[in-house]
Amino acid sequence: MSPFALFPPAALPSPAAAIQAVWSFFERGGLFMLPLALCSIIGMMAILYKFLSLSRNRVIPPGLSRDVEAFERRIHDGDSEPVLRRFQGGQSTLARLCSVALKHRGKSLTEITQSVESAAREEAVHLHSGIGVLDVVITVSPLLGLLGTASGLVVIFEGLGETTDHVAIARGIAVALNTTIFGLAIAVPCVIAHSYFIRRIEMLTARLEGLMGDLVHVLNNKESRSASADPAAPPVLPAADH
Repeated sequence: MSPFALFPPAALPSPAAAIQAVWSFFERGGLFMLPLALCSIIGMMAILYKFLSLSRNRVIPPGLSRDVEAFERRIHDGDSEPVLRRFQGGQSTLARLCSVALKHRGKSLTEITQSVESAAREEAVHLHSGIGVLDVVITVSPLLGLLGTASGLVVIFEGLGETTDHVAIARGIAVALNTTIFGLAIAVPCVIAHSYFIRRIEMLTARLEGLMGDLVHVLNNKESRSASADPAAPPVLPAADH
């Protein structure tokens, strides 16, 4: 059955009517609709920002992760220069961490690991940027909705002695609940996005930890072998530009 049979075009509201209905909804909600609308805009911007900042190419590009996994073989084949240039470019979180590890090559395993961990903590802050904004929106939006509803109910109950029209009172209560509905409508997608982003950050962090652990051990093993073969020999890896 065609969807147009269920919802014929004549039954669908026109764009002008839909806009008018939305405007009436906001107008009936009162002044508290303004901060709620601001919260919705901020929430949408934060979600869009996190989608872009947590994209794979910005954190762990697939090509670069394969290069890190095959870094020992590339060194053995003498084909590490292109990878080193990508590290120094710093176009992703993985590249910046690899660059830190390369800057400290020749040191002990503990020193390299500590340097990478310090840089990783700074990168973790960048990965979590924007999450705090979502936290605020998730907390504030329902509270603003409830505050708007409570203030509307106060006005309604103050006028109970002036009217006995129960229909008008019920309609007023329904209107007062508009802010609560809007506040919850803002918070729900933000909660879903927040959970998704936290899970994605955990997965990306675990992947970064594994890749950096492999790279650090490759650097340490190569330096140890070079030093044991000839203490005066030059470093195995080509010098990276700083």
